[in-house]
Amino acid sequence: MIVSLQARVVFPVDRPPIERGVVTIDGKRIVAVGTMAEGDETVDLGNVALLPGLVNTHTHLEFSYLRKPLGKPGMPLVDWIRLVIGERGRANRSTIDSFQHGVRESLECGVTTIGDIVTSVPGGLSGCDVTAFAEIIGYSRVRADSAFNHLTDQLDCLMQAANESAGIEPAQSQIGISPHAPYTVSPSLLKRVIRLAFERGLPVAMHVAESPDELELLGSASGPFRDLLEERSMWDAESIPRGSRPLDYLRMISDAPRVLAIHGNYLDDEELAFLGARRDRMSLVYCPRTHAYFEHPPYPLDRALAAGVRVALGTDSRASNPDLSLLEEMRHVAKSHPQVDPAHILSMGTLSGAEALGRSGEVGSITVGKRANLVAVPVRDNERAKPEEILQAILADDVAPSSVYLAGRRL
Repeated sequence: MIVSLQARVVFPVDRPPIERGVVTIDGKRIVAVGTMAEGDETVDLGNVALLPGLVNTHTHLEFSYLRKPLGKPGMPLVDWIRLVIGERGRANRSTIDSFQHGVRESLECGVTTIGDIVTSVPGGLSGCDVTAFAEIIGYSRVRADSAFNHLTDQLDCLMQAANESAGIEPAQSQIGISPHAPYTVSPSLLKRVIRLAFERGLPVAMHVAESPDELELLGSASGPFRDLLEERSMWDAESIPRGSRPLDYLRMISDAPRVLAIHGNYLDDEELAFLGARRDRMSLVYCPRTHAYFEHPPYPLDRALAAGVRVALGTDSRASNPDLSLLEEMRHVAKSHPQVDPAHILSMGTLSGAEALGRSGEVGSITVGKRANLVAVPVRDNERAKPEEILQAILADDVAPSSVYLAGRRL
């Protein structure tokens, strides 16, 4: 059955907003976008803005059971990582339960596409559009082979899970690789991982330039991260050449078919220019509220956008964030970066994320032929407000989505 959804304003993202807009759905796909209703049934959603389903480009759903972030605001990243390690050791919940809980919360928040870092196979990947990035950690040369072999086994299991989910609509799944970070993956192992990604055509997601302690480790092989590695019997004095920097890692991972540079809190202008020049396959993922939780200096968003970098948004995890709402991340961007056009912020939370994950042909905008992933957000303003004023008001509000559609089905 063909259904037409009417809204106060439709924000397609890839074209100007449409006042009194109508989106027509046939099954799981969008078949028309305009101002005239078509088909068998018309549903008036009322005084809402209709947006594409939101895209959470980076998260760790394994921690979705946490009720509050670990530690306290402003704590050193290394100390927080110790808490994460301890939490993983104590957790009694299954990976499947945490994954499914995270998916449910995400959908309630209007998120229909997710880039998730996984440390084990989360069972079936059904429920939404998920790219599952298999994490690999191996800093010392002694552990490199076992870490790499574990990665290939995990990729095989993820591929099987993705294939099993392929027939379960409305889910769509793909897999990728996540060499965790410069302080947990040696350059020699990273090169092997990137070759594997290239051979298999898999996207790569890596945490880069997340803290000053990481830069200290790369530059002088000293500091809190060295202490942590020594505690974990992972330290290898010959692993990283002295004088290394995030740019060295960006160069290594740039050989992958598609790259997500996660966080990038301390990238300099040369490193941002490197990402901007390769935006066809490299993206920067900004996690606004996690960035604020650790009380980092202001995020280099202006410099990144000026350099032509594609910037997408992520929630990171409940270990550093109160919830999995991508809309709240967008609102945080609007508040902390008021100079950024609200339309660009909307794109960062939708189409830019879809492009970063290689999913823009299917999701990220309200476009004929794409999957009907949609989210309606109530509008609380006067009747004469223009679309750009409505969007600005939504980004300044705290109202939750009123309805979510996944592949044409209202949840």
